Amino acid sequence: MASASIPSANTDQSHPEWQYLALMRQIWEQGSERVDRTGIGTRSIAGAMLRFDLADGAMPLLTTKRVFWKTATREMLWFLTGETNIRPLVLQGVKIWNEWPHARYVQQSGDTITLEDFVQKIADDEAFARQWGDLGPVYGKQWVDWPTYRYRKDGLYEKGEGINQVAQVIDSLRNNPGSRRHIIEGWNVAELDQMALPPCHKTYQFHVVGEGADARLNCMLYQRSCDVALGLPFNLWSAALLQRMIAQQVGMQPGELVWMGGDVHLYLNHEHLIAEQLTREPQGHPTLEIVRQPSSIFDYTIEDFQVHDYAPLGAIKAPVAV
Repeated sequence: MASASIPSANTDQSHPEWQYLALMRQIWEQGSERVDRTGIGTRSIAGAMLRFDLADGAMPLLTTKRVFWKTATREMLWFLTGETNIRPLVLQGVKIWNEWPHARYVQQSGDTITLEDFVQKIADDEAFARQWGDLGPVYGKQWVDWPTYRYRKDGLYEKGEGINQVAQVIDSLRNNPGSRRHIIEGWNVAELDQMALPPCHKTYQFHVVGEGADARLNCMLYQRSCDVALGLPFNLWSAALLQRMIAQQVGMQPGELVWMGGDVHLYLNHEHLIAEQLTREPQGHPTLEIVRQPSSIFDYTIEDFQVHDYAPLGAIKAPVAV
């Protein structure tokens, strides 16, 4: 395969995207080949870290291939609603989650409907979407409505009020910024088997530096499993977006995004993407402007976000492993 391009003398060698390209090359050239649940196979390493400074509107938006940031933003806004059915995404043209309910439908019904026709039926038939479009208690459900249970005197349990982790974190950042408990957790062990896909980007922790108008909000994201070619570009944007929204809500400046991966891998059938992307060099420094401050973290819309100076190289298509 092609080696990563060597930065020329006039290249900004400090560009944060070189971290991503170096990680991609390390995995492909040094990772161990493993059989995975999809049957496709990966090259994988254990443990990785990337760091991005979000000052002055900077975002970890890759430029060595086009990343559809509006799609990732719509997904993040969908998470914050607590919704678990793909229909709201389908109606916005977001395709990220379509393969999982389609695969379940084909397996359970025996119908060989194409993915395209299945998605169209989700859009057209609300009752069909209710039955077949749900993903189980994935990300958003855990973030804003983590289930609780109370022990009763008769020895039985009853369901309690759900926990809105996002709202709690924002409240704790405002009232106790020095806390080490600013955490949003998606890994609900009791409900993993009900999820179409257990959470990959599972744990977000927030950290405040400074005080008052100078306070900066850092975010650490731990991702247990990471598809570096297709998933990570979206994950980096989404984590930084959430960090930026929360920072705005609590009156802080965005600080550093620290991404940490557990099983960090590339799929063997993504070789053409990897070979092409590693010949490319980062292009410019895109920034994000949040044009409005809603009254709540749950009230942002896609129109609230504008990206400036984004001139990426072309998209590179590759299949999603389901």
